[in-house]
Amino acid sequence: MKKKQHKTGCAVALAAILLLAAAGAVFSHFGGFGAGKSADREAFKKYAKAVADLSVPEETKIVALGEATHGNREFQALKLEVFQVLVERYGVRALALEGDFGGCEAVNRYIHGGGGTARDAVAAIGFAIYRTQEMEDLVSWMRTYNETAPEGQDLRFYGFDMQRYEYNYSYLLEAARDLGLDTAALERLWAGEDYAPDATTEQMAAVYGDIRQKLVNAGENAAFAVHFADILLQNIELGKRWSDASAEATCLRDQYMAENVLWVLAREQARGNRRIFITGHNGHLEQKGSYDAEHKVTGNLLADALGADAYFAIGTDFCKTRVNLPKKNGGRSVHTFYSHDPLANAANAAGEERCWLDFSAIPADSPLKAQVTDYCWMGSLGESYTPLMSLLPMSYRVWRSPSELYDGMILVPRATPTEIRD
Repeated sequence: MKKKQHKTGCAVALAAILLLAAAGAVFSHFGGFGAGKSADREAFKKYAKAVADLSVPEETKIVALGEATHGNREFQALKLEVFQVLVERYGVRALALEGDFGGCEAVNRYIHGGGGTARDAVAAIGFAIYRTQEMEDLVSWMRTYNETAPEGQDLRFYGFDMQRYEYNYSYLLEAARDLGLDTAALERLWAGEDYAPDATTEQMAAVYGDIRQKLVNAGENAAFAVHFADILLQNIELGKRWSDASAEATCLRDQYMAENVLWVLAREQARGNRRIFITGHNGHLEQKGSYDAEHKVTGNLLADALGADAYFAIGTDFCKTRVNLPKKNGGRSVHTFYSHDPLANAANAAGEERCWLDFSAIPADSPLKAQVTDYCWMGSLGESYTPLMSLLPMSYRVWRSPSELYDGMILVPRATPTEIRD
């Protein structure tokens, strides 16, 4: 009996060892907790440039800057740094953000001399991630620029998201009143600071649809206001998908964001501007990204609509990040992650604070060419956190080819957390 028990115990121990070995192999395959291997360092140094040296092809209509996380100072600061290059060297006059359209119109009014402060303006965007010093610096620079800009050369601030409704409703009501339209039905939808408790989504959609048609009939002077109605209708439809816990809600949001970006582009082109600058999470702006075989991300939809040559995608990544993420029970906390990206690792080894790598500038015979083409793990953190992310690195990494997703990347070896203002 003892021999049998001994054999059973050995078998269990052996099985446990094999299981741990297998788990270790899988964990190692997915990168573990470390930063991983580096791309060829000498080749990287040769082709890595300063962000100020960023160049954009002549045929570009949309320059898209992604961010690997929403909670790092460096990625938010890049919005201003890249936008300055585009304004000064490429004649770009519009920035469109992954933020509420109506809230971003509040920012646009501020940078055109409106009242309040930069802090008030960024708070209107509707997402805590934008209540930072870096975003205040961005809108302050735009306001200062506009103070001396020649007529017609002023900078404009847009949003292309539809997850908020307060500012969109307020500005739609304002426009309708300015045009002398009957706003009684529109006003009945609202009570205090939110929708009236008895207002149904069907009623809202009917009222917004009716006021939209009246604005269309009012002509060109009401064209901008029409888009407030469009955003509110998108918000209603998106809300239905979220309430049904439908996976299609995320896909629908990307579809709407692509439509809204194209609206911004058309508006700017009508003003005589060939290009616009958009910025949001990497995951939305990838030029070959998709959720499944039938649903593409915003960047992919834009590349399809305009042609790949017209959509210039800039990705970002970190080697190590300390990132500001929300807690489930409220508040925020800082967590540390590693991307396992060989390009970001090479930037770290080169001692760069941040650098620009244009994939088209790397010749085919360079060892770096294969490293920007081959699949690798890259960091991707959104606006959420679970303990699983600290245990399983693959839960916050994406396995893709850098050059398949982007035309180039800005690498930030060590990213630091944002400070969210109250």
